[in-house]
Amino acid sequence: MKEYDVVVIGAGPGGYVAAIRSSQLGLKTAIVEKRWLGGVCLNVGCIPSKALIKNAEVAHTLRERGREFGFSFDNLELDYKVAYERSRKVSDRLVRGVGFLMKKNNIDVHMGAAKLTAKDTVEVTPEEGEKETLKAKNIIIATGSHPFTVPGVDLDGEKVVDYEDAILRKELPESVVIIGGGAIGVEFATIWNGYGVDVTIVEMLDHLLPTEDESVAAEIEKAYKKRKINVMTKSKVKIVETNDKGTKVTVETKDGEEVIEAELTLAAIGFKPNSNGLGLEEIGVTLDKRGFIEIDEKMATSVKGIYAIGDVTGKLLLAHVAQAMGVVAAENIAGVETVTLDYNMMPRATYSYPQTASFGYTEAKAKEQGYDVAVGEFPFQPNGKALGLGDYQGFVKVVTDKKYGELLGAQMVGPEVSELLPELTLAQRFELTAHEIGRNVHAHPTLTEAIMEAAEQALGKAIHI
Repeated sequence: MKEYDVVVIGAGPGGYVAAIRSSQLGLKTAIVEKRWLGGVCLNVGCIPSKALIKNAEVAHTLRERGREFGFSFDNLELDYKVAYERSRKVSDRLVRGVGFLMKKNNIDVHMGAAKLTAKDTVEVTPEEGEKETLKAKNIIIATGSHPFTVPGVDLDGEKVVDYEDAILRKELPESVVIIGGGAIGVEFATIWNGYGVDVTIVEMLDHLLPTEDESVAAEIEKAYKKRKINVMTKSKVKIVETNDKGTKVTVETKDGEEVIEAELTLAAIGFKPNSNGLGLEEIGVTLDKRGFIEIDEKMATSVKGIYAIGDVTGKLLLAHVAQAMGVVAAENIAGVETVTLDYNMMPRATYSYPQTASFGYTEAKAKEQGYDVAVGEFPFQPNGKALGLGDYQGFVKVVTDKKYGELLGAQMVGPEVSELLPELTLAQRFELTAHEIGRNVHAHPTLTEAIMEAAEQALGKAIHI
């Protein structure tokens, strides 16, 4: 039996970061992974999808915007297999990097399915070979989540697929119905539409990206309409049937039922925690009614010595949030100085075209919280860098407290807005106000000038609007 100070279960972004930080703090550390180092994110999620999105952006430019940039083709050929292969190379490189980091930090890697047989004991069952038993003073659960479907939508991995099937698909479908207008749905819509695929998105709620500000969603829907992506909001999929040609999707809309035929249907509805089969309830770890692990601000569960981070806690299902949680868990275990995470103020980004990015409160939510709100909004259309890029749809919107200028949140849609978030989240965390952002000199021409202008607009003194 091998003994450790920390055993991390799950080697996704949260898990491997927790393991590295634990090792840095002098704790003997092991990590257990059932399938692959890097988890969903590096292998079949956020990393390969961004490579595909880049290819799709280039393809869209070549197909639709050549004349604007002064080039044309007699016989343009787009090979999606090359895009797929590039995405796998990007993924594989980062996965190898995680393996290197495990060795560099002297972290033992145990490949296999983990189960807690006691509050300090982890049993590891590999696909081949004998079981191992690990003894741990502390255990961090970082097992992530998995997609779920609704009645009437049965995945078969070929015609009705989830994100993993879709991202590992080497061939383009001629047509696709995407069930769910959240981040995964709109990102795959961007990828497939970039190559000319006929795309329909069906979203049950009022607008795409239901967790984002309505004005951001409206801008995305306007862009998608321009790109001839069919968006059906306030619509519910009743059943998906398969046939020789592909799929037949019956949708309930406000005007009655509509049947859409498409070669492929992607279910991108939501996620459930990977908390079953770990032995959690048997040792007393408290789960909520949905199966997510309940934790406190230290990432500690109801059982002393057992911690949980990332998607399996249901706090905010984002890779960077899992990473931050992993660092906090390790630091609490080691008893060193750490921070308390504010999930309301975590950055969020969707890599659609155009991109969206946000943090904190929307204007409506801030008012619900009792703030006297001042809002500054600046469009990208007069921004010199955006015009030079030929990518100027969208805006930056900052929400502030009118009395003190405190940053309460921001919502952005437009070119590379995910890269603009850190200035705002850093300012909010360290209590800088709209005044300091406005007074900070921003290089010209840059997209970040839109942040400065929006902050100054909240103060009533924007220059270029």
